[in-house]
Amino acid sequence: MVDLSTKYLGIRLKNPLVASASPLCEDIENIKQMEKSGISAVVLHSLFEEQVILQEKELNYALTQQTESYAESLSYFPDVNDYRFAPDEYVNYIEKAKKAVDIPIIGSLNGISNSGWLKYGKKIEEAGADALELNIYYLPTIKSVSCQQVEKMYLELLKTLRQNIKIPIAVKLSPYFNSIPDTAYKLVDEGADALVLFNRFYQPDIDLMRMSISPNLELSESSELRLRLRWVGLLYKKVKADLAITGGVHTAEDIIKSILAGANVAMMTSALLLRGISFIEELIKATEDWMNRNHYESIDSIRGILSQQNTRETDAYERANYLKVLKSYRME
Repeated sequence: MVDLSTKYLGIRLKNPLVASASPLCEDIENIKQMEKSGISAVVLHSLFEEQVILQEKELNYALTQQTESYAESLSYFPDVNDYRFAPDEYVNYIEKAKKAVDIPIIGSLNGISNSGWLKYGKKIEEAGADALELNIYYLPTIKSVSCQQVEKMYLELLKTLRQNIKIPIAVKLSPYFNSIPDTAYKLVDEGADALVLFNRFYQPDIDLMRMSISPNLELSESSELRLRLRWVGLLYKKVKADLAITGGVHTAEDIIKSILAGANVAMMTSALLLRGISFIEELIKATEDWMNRNHYESIDSIRGILSQQNTRETDAYERANYLKVLKSYRME
C-alpha cells in the first residue's frame, strides 16, 4: 500500500494536500468536510493587521500617515464590517476549529508593520494552533523604500514573532525579491521553519464604464505552478526549511510535480472553490493511483528527485532553459 504521508512544520501529515487560506476556511462545517474528504491540514483565513488597527480605532491615523493624507485613498480600505471576524473572535475560532477536527490547524497572520498586531501570534498559539503562517503582503511604491529596507522589514517581522511564540512558523513569500535564495537563507536564519512559495499578488483592473480602478480576483490556473516548481526545485536541500507550494495546484499531477520538485506539501484553494470540497477525495485517489502505476511506495521516496540537486539537467532551472524555450518555438 502506498504511503502518502509527509512531514511539514514538524508535523506528520497523512498526505501532502493542504487547504490554503481562503473563505472556505471561515466555516467550521467546511473544515469538517475537508477532513472527511481527506485533507491533511488546513491553513485558516488570515487575521489582517488592518483588522487589529481598526479594532483599536487607529486605522485612520495609520492610513493617512502612509498615504500623504489623500482622503480619497481611504475608500480603498475595507470597512470594519467587511471582515468576517474581529481579532479576538478569530482567536476563539481557532479554539473551536481545534475541537471540531483532528487534523492540524495552521493560523495565518497577514501584515507588514512591526507593531502591536503581532501580539496575536501569541494568542493564536495559546488558542491551540499547530503552527502559524506569516503572510507578509507588501508592495513598495515609493522610490525612498529600497529593496534592502523591504527585506529588513520581512526579517524584523519574523524575528519579533519568533521571539514570542514556540510553535512552528511558515513564511509566505512573494516571487519579486531581487535574490530569492538570499532572502530564503536569511529568513531561515531568523527562525522560519518553512517557506511557502508564492503569494499571489492580485492586480487591480480599469473599469472603462465607471472610469475607475477596481479590484479584480481571478482564480489560479495550473500554468502558474511552473514558477513555484522552479524555485522549490532550486531551493530544495539548500535551505534548512520545509517547502510548500501554493498557487496553481489543481490536479493530482500538480501535486506529484510539487513533490518531485522538492515540496513537502502542495496547497490548494482555487480548485476547491471551482470543484467543491469533495474534489479532495478524487485528488488523493488519483495521486495514489499514479504512485502505484509508477511503482513508488511513498511520498518521501519521490521528494526532490527532479530538483536541481538531483537531476542531470541542472541547467533546466537556470538561464539555459530560457534559451532552449525560445529556440523551441518555430513559426509555421
